[in-house]
Amino acid sequence: MAIRDLSVLLSVILIVIMLIIPLPTAMLDFLIIINISLALIIILVAMNTREPLQFSIFPTLLLLVTLFRLGLNVSTTRSILGQANAGNVIDTFGNFVVGGNALVGFVVFIILVVIQFLVITKGAERVSEVGARFTLDAMPGKQMSIDADLNAGMISDAEAKARREKIEQEADFYGSMDGASKFVKGDAIAGIVIVMINLLFGLIIGMTQMGMDLTTAASTYTLLTVGDGLVSQIPALLISTATGIVVTRTASEGNLGYDITKQIFAYPKMLYIAGGTIFFLGVVTPISPIFTFPIAFILGIGGYLLSKSETAAQLVEEQAEEEEQPDDMKSPESVVNLLQIDPIEFEFGYGLIPLADANQGGDLLDRVVMIRRQMALELGMIVPVIRIRDNIQLQPNEYTIKIKGNEIAKGELLLDHYMAMSPGVEDESIIGIDTIEPAFGLPALWIGEDMKEQAELSGYTVVDPPSVVSTHLTEIIKRHAHELLGRQETKQLVDHLKETYPALVEEVTPGSLSTGEIQKVLTNLLKESISIRNLPIIFETLADYGHMTKDMDLVTEYVRQSLSRQISKQMTTPGEPMYVITLSGTVEKRVADSVQQTEHGNFISMDPNDSQRILESAASETDRLSQMGQVPIILCSPAVRMYVRQLLERYLPHVPILSYNELEADVEVQSVGVVNVE
Repeated sequence: MAIRDLSVLLSVILIVIMLIIPLPTAMLDFLIIINISLALIIILVAMNTREPLQFSIFPTLLLLVTLFRLGLNVSTTRSILGQANAGNVIDTFGNFVVGGNALVGFVVFIILVVIQFLVITKGAERVSEVGARFTLDAMPGKQMSIDADLNAGMISDAEAKARREKIEQEADFYGSMDGASKFVKGDAIAGIVIVMINLLFGLIIGMTQMGMDLTTAASTYTLLTVGDGLVSQIPALLISTATGIVVTRTASEGNLGYDITKQIFAYPKMLYIAGGTIFFLGVVTPISPIFTFPIAFILGIGGYLLSKSETAAQLVEEQAEEEEQPDDMKSPESVVNLLQIDPIEFEFGYGLIPLADANQGGDLLDRVVMIRRQMALELGMIVPVIRIRDNIQLQPNEYTIKIKGNEIAKGELLLDHYMAMSPGVEDESIIGIDTIEPAFGLPALWIGEDMKEQAELSGYTVVDPPSVVSTHLTEIIKRHAHELLGRQETKQLVDHLKETYPALVEEVTPGSLSTGEIQKVLTNLLKESISIRNLPIIFETLADYGHMTKDMDLVTEYVRQSLSRQISKQMTTPGEPMYVITLSGTVEKRVADSVQQTEHGNFISMDPNDSQRILESAASETDRLSQMGQVPIILCSPAVRMYVRQLLERYLPHVPILSYNELEADVEVQSVGVVNVE
């Protein structure tokens, strides 16, 4: 057992011994000095902590110290009543400290008890109770704040876990302090009772058993009782003060002495006012100027020195800033910082500032957090932090969305209007400004508040500007998710999966596949709007086929087939068949014959005339299906699916292309068109 653990156990055993076995007066002196030393150490530690959790053991320590002090009281009471002697320390406090005057000592003791019981202990108890209540009430809000920071990418999982643990520790600490403060209150009451018992029974024992007269007994036992009370209550007062310091302490950058001097002397002009007031009292009141003038002079000099020091500090800080700016411009780091490109940027003109300003009711930042959460649930990827800033080069109501420094989309908002999209049948009574819905390119109108209710009654879809821009941003992220998933982001996903599936990850990487090859597969899936959230199934497939080929496009096809249930659910509407466009046998044969195999992978090389006819036929069929109100889906055999995708993705990028192996057996498929060539 460690020495530290053994020392604590021996201390508890010593407390039990003090309660049962009479101790010699020399040992009592030694233990009383230890009690005073412990009280001093505790209050000094309490003053030098920066936040309450740095002294989290204090509630338990308070109980042990209180028990130790009560054990000492029992031992000293036994010695006082049994021997009329309690050792050198108590005798010194009874004679030297109070000047041998028992009545004065008794009054001093009563004052100490009143101060401790009514002022410090009562206040500390109340602060502990309120602190525990407020800490528990604030826990849900703090947890939500941590979740918001984590979703916004401002903190990592480890930091979020540490902050949650700190919140739990704070709740436990203040709850414990609420109960521990009752020990201090009970200790003060016990001190009063013990003094009364020592005084009353000391007189009785002195006169009946030790043959003392009333005067001698009163003098002897009063001095001993008062000395015992003082040596108990002075450490108790220090412990009570330490309790108040701990529970009233808030987190700061320094200890108590640093904070007090920094904050009290933060306003030098107030020292001038205080010094002038003291000087005025010495002039107009009977108070002797001998006492007031020196203090007023010291306060005035202190204010002058602090003002001079504050001015000098400001000058030094300004000079440092002026020197730092040219140095920063000349340093190589300033050029390196210019190379940084944000993954996603949202820039807006000055007219759209209210969107992002919470003071003006803007909730764009909260919407961005929800977008990142939505992408994590739908696509299974962590969207990088979205950089939001204003750009004076844009038109006032204009905004742009950039992916890795390149402008991908732009739009225009009217903050005092609503966007109304027609249900298909135009209502001529709805008057507004013609525009295009930015996310899907649908015709729309900007209408005023007065037209909103009428447009809704006419079947129009009416949305506010924040919803328009958040929908646009969401769709842009979905379409370009594959561009946002780099090797670093892939490594983050792999590390997260490894926490729950270590054997699976170790089989795939770094043995069979590298991080770049895994990224290639995940990117292929995201490019066709297939969620990668089900990483365990994806990695199971990579473990099965990753060592067989280095053609990641082919491995992606195996992964897609493993995700058949997910793909089928994504592409079908419950209760309805899947309407698809199939490829004729001729088209599939021409595609298969055009595949060129190389050591770096396979690709399609088709005659331009044939590819043009296939594209025209596919475009015609998908347009016809869209006009029928159905989502166009092209279905083909597994052998040619990825090559058909290569052929059509440039011209029909948003049309899903599936193979028969990617559909579950219970999916009802209905062919409504065929891609053919004449």
